[in-house]
Amino acid sequence: MTNDKRAGDTAAPRGWRDAAETALYGPDGFYRRPEGPAGHFRTSVHASPLYADAVARLLCRLDAALDHPDEIAFIDMGAGRGELTAGVLAALPPEVEARVRACAVERAERPAGLDPRVEWRDAPPAGVTGLLFANEWLDNVPLDVAEVAADGTVRRVLVGEDGTESLGGPVEGRDARWLDRWWPLGPEPGLRAEIGRPRDEAWEGAVAALERGLAVAVDYAHSRDDRPPFGTLTGFRAGRETAPVPDGSCDITAHVALDACAREGAALLTQRAALGALGVSGGRPPLTLASSDPAAYVRALARAGEAAELTAPGGLGDFGWLLQPVGAPNPLLAP
Repeated sequence: MTNDKRAGDTAAPRGWRDAAETALYGPDGFYRRPEGPAGHFRTSVHASPLYADAVARLLCRLDAALDHPDEIAFIDMGAGRGELTAGVLAALPPEVEARVRACAVERAERPAGLDPRVEWRDAPPAGVTGLLFANEWLDNVPLDVAEVAADGTVRRVLVGEDGTESLGGPVEGRDARWLDRWWPLGPEPGLRAEIGRPRDEAWEGAVAALERGLAVAVDYAHSRDDRPPFGTLTGFRAGRETAPVPDGSCDITAHVALDACAREGAALLTQRAALGALGVSGGRPPLTLASSDPAAYVRALARAGEAAELTAPGGLGDFGWLLQPVGAPNPLLAP
C-alpha cells in the first residue's frame, strides 16, 4: 500500500507509465545497457534452442497455410539482442529460409555480430505477410498503476525516482473505463490494478503491421477471473527479483492481461499446450536407446530436460500464448 504523502525523494513523483518509460528506454535506460536483457533474466529463448525450433516450425506451418508466398516475414517484437531471430533462421529448412524476411524490432541499438540478414528496426514493417512473434514484449510496455484510497476512490499511483510511492488524482476517462471492463476494483483500501490500456494499443498497432499472417504474444499473464488483488509490478536485476525502482538500474515489469488484448478470432493457450502442439515434449527417451546408442540417449535426455523446463506447470509452461490470425487460418489449431 502506498502512503498518501510522499517521503524522501526530491524529484517530482509521476505516474508509473512515464517513470518506467524513462527508466527502461531513456538515454540511460535499462534496455540500453550493453549486456542486454539476457544479462539480468532468462526467458524461454535463453532456456533452450528448442524454443526457437518450435517457433520455426510455427512459421513453416504458417508458410504452408499461406500457400508459400514469394516472401514471408518473421518479425521478432522486443527482440533483445536478436537471439530468437537468429535461432529461428538457423532452424528453418532451406526452402523456407530462402524466402524469409527477418526483422528484429527493438528500441536499443543493433548489437554487434548480428546476422546481416536480420533487419534491425525500432518499429515493425507495415503491410507484410508472415509471423509476428512477441516473446515477453508486452510485459515491458509501461503502464500506470491504480490503487483504492482510504476514501474508496480509485487513484493513480505516483512514484519517485527512488521508488517511493504516493497517491495522485482519481483515475478517469479511458483508463477508468478499461478498469471497469477488465480489472474492476472492490472498495477495500489498498487493492491495486495495472491499467493495461497502453498494452492493448501497443498490441493492436503491432498486429496492424500484418496484411496476412499470425501475430503471437507470449507472456506472464492473467485473466479477468483471476486478477491478482495487489497487482504484479516488480523489478529484476542480475537474475533476481527486486523492488521496482525507476532509476534505470533494473527491469520493471508486470504481468499482462492478454484477454484484454485479444480481438475477434484470437485463441489463448498456455505455453505448455502451444509447445505441445508444436512437438515439444518433456517425455523421457526410451531406455532401449541407452543400450543401442548411449550418446543419442544422453542427447535425447538433455532435450527432454530442456523441454520439461519450457512446459513446466508453475513455471514457463504457464505462460500465456495469444494467437491472433490476420486474414489466414491459425496454423497452430488447424487440423
